[in-house]
Amino acid sequence: MSRQDNATSITAQDKSSGLGLAACTALVVGNMIGSGIFLLPASLAAFGPISLAGWVVTSFGALVLAIIFGRLSRIVTKTGGPYAYTEAGYGEFAGFIIAWGYWIALWTGNAAVAVALAGYVGYLFPSIRDSNTYSLLVALAAIWTLTLVNVRGVAGAGLVQIATTILKLVPLGLIGTVGFFWVEPANFSPLNTSGQSNLAAISAAAALTLWAYLGLESATVPSGSVVDPEKTIPRATIVGVLIAAAVYIAVTTVAIGVVPSATLATSSAPLAEVSRRMWGEVGGVLVAIGAIISTFGTLNGFTLLTGQVPYGAALDRVFPERMGHLCRYGTPANALIFSNALASLLVIMNFAHGLVGAFNKIILLAVMSSLLPYALCSLAEMMIALRTGRFTPGPGKLKIALLGLVGFVYAVWAVYGAGAETVFLGFLLILAGVPIHVAIKWRYSRFQSG
Repeated sequence: MSRQDNATSITAQDKSSGLGLAACTALVVGNMIGSGIFLLPASLAAFGPISLAGWVVTSFGALVLAIIFGRLSRIVTKTGGPYAYTEAGYGEFAGFIIAWGYWIALWTGNAAVAVALAGYVGYLFPSIRDSNTYSLLVALAAIWTLTLVNVRGVAGAGLVQIATTILKLVPLGLIGTVGFFWVEPANFSPLNTSGQSNLAAISAAAALTLWAYLGLESATVPSGSVVDPEKTIPRATIVGVLIAAAVYIAVTTVAIGVVPSATLATSSAPLAEVSRRMWGEVGGVLVAIGAIISTFGTLNGFTLLTGQVPYGAALDRVFPERMGHLCRYGTPANALIFSNALASLLVIMNFAHGLVGAFNKIILLAVMSSLLPYALCSLAEMMIALRTGRFTPGPGKLKIALLGLVGFVYAVWAVYGAGAETVFLGFLLILAGVPIHVAIKWRYSRFQSG
């Protein structure tokens, strides 16, 4: 076989085992449309119908971030997503801080998704719903089942993602379209039930709804495993965000219009309750099954990323060396196992707050950990252009600046909405990474000098 033939066969093999447009779009949609839409209606019920304004603002901000990440994926093509972009734009230490914060967001996100999955399993099996111990075991079983799936290979994880994404969109599509026939206009009054100002209520609602958009950058993270990443990643990211925005706004509007806010706020399976009121017990069961499939798919997608982010950082000697080791299946098993051990610990620690309480606490922490990466990545293209001396003249320069500024302001505003306690805890977690960075650099410097 000639060298050219050999190259062709390798390319064909890579394409068959890599992630294409369908898998990447499914990764984006699957990571976003998961526990958020199936449990957030209960979290948002305290704000009343004004929470829909939070969805609109968050959707706009998420679309801006999707465009930014799509542009960055053309400039920086190595594995790591937000970490890789920040490292290219701001340098090694900033790259580490973002890798650290983003990694925290991923495994805390896994914990939240597992909690939501347990809630819908509990809807089908009341004995699980009524026992914190059983609910905890369901959440942990889901985390470790998908950790093993991802250890076995990225292609298998991609197939799981496509299948679960298609299955989850069916019940959500029915609720977001046919469900409008059951909407009661009286449920949209009063508009704001939070006791806060309209601006404060929208900001707080937006902080929670941002959780539903975490994962919009998912296609950028496994860049090294994506087929034709320069085209595939931007398309998958923007299309995925548009699909998610349409589903979120439609489904939440129906949920608010069908179930009174006071009832919605106390439900551990709010969309199952919505479906039960529209179609009876059978409808509630079907949507609960759809929610389990949905959250299972989201958990799968986040699990894939909990391996890829520390793996990419370890290759650059930013994370511990062991995180960069591949197992015999060609996957970063060490990173996957350690990340999801932390997710399991977080689930165990927070289950004392009850299911919805645990979900709210964990998602705010995950959101806060994601906002710093989002803020820095918003301006990363400008910084990369400045560092390389390849700043586009004229209108292109203005476009980069305006896009980055809008993304940055949106991320800062979302930090405000997350609340002082969450920001404080998130800040402490990010600071905790600094000694780890110093220890890693110290170890590598001793190795080189030795």
